[in-house]
Amino acid sequence: MINAIIFDFGDVFINLDKQATQDGLKNLGITEWNDDLNLLNLQYEVGSISKEEFLLGIQKHTDNASIEKIQKAWNAILADFPLYRLEFLQMLSQKYRLFLLSNTDAIHIATFEKKVGASFYSDFYQCFEKVYFSFEIGMRKPNPEVYNFVLDQNGLQAKQTFFIDDKKENTD
Repeated sequence: MINAIIFDFGDVFINLDKQATQDGLKNLGITEWNDDLNLLNLQYEVGSISKEEFLLGIQKHTDNASIEKIQKAWNAILADFPLYRLEFLQMLSQKYRLFLLSNTDAIHIATFEKKVGASFYSDFYQCFEKVYFSFEIGMRKPNPEVYNFVLDQNGLQAKQTFFIDDKKENTD
């Protein structure tokens, strides 16, 4: 019997527009996502580099774009968060133990919180017993250690825990 649910955040609750960020970065001179950019993203998502190091690292790949323009392009991925999803989550929280586990970075979370406002994000976070962002815990999906960490930290049994994510690699 399922008694706990672990949710991803992006494209589960908040809609993501990945093309918008790709287009924004392309307009700044980044024609393709390369290994260096991928490493910067992975390092930032686990909190091993600072916001400044991340943005300056991206800047090196642009046509001398400003940090503000880079950040705007980076945040273009964040679309809407339909209210009905929050309402559904609030109903689920009365029946199940809920947790949030997301590969994300500090820029995106700060932007999400500013965009939706304190009342909304507070209501959202209160649905969960615990919120786990990769940049805060130093681990990211699909590394098995992050799943075991969440299970162990909360006394959860894997067989009684349902995991919802938008990416197959994270649910395998």
